[in-house]
Amino acid sequence: MRIMVYGTLRRKQGNSHWMTNAQWLGDHQIEGYDLYNIGLYPGVVPGEGSVYGEVYRIDASTLAELDALRTRGGEYKRQLIQTPYGSAWLYVYQRSVAGLTHIPGGDWLLRDEASSGE
Repeated sequence: MRIMVYGTLRRKQGNSHWMTNAQWLGDHQIEGYDLYNIGLYPGVVPGEGSVYGEVYRIDASTLAELDALRTRGGEYKRQLIQTPYGSAWLYVYQRSVAGLTHIPGGDWLLRDEASSGE
């Protein structure tokens, strides 16, 4: 199975250790979603923009660990999306984004550049 990650699970980010046993397949930009800064991590919601991320092949054990990390408390819900590497899971933020900072470029790694230009 595959997963697309767009924030702290990406390479060289704070939670990338969760992806230690994953196989990186490539980068991907998905249309029809917007990226928001929730504080220490981002959230993706359906929208008009695009979001940049990384697609990985993962095993069931890794998916279970990520589910425990991301879906606890109903903050995120997994959704199946299409990528050039096949279908992949995407964690979609389930709470209101009202008052949160939108990241216009859709790339969590460039969030500081986006906010300094506004």
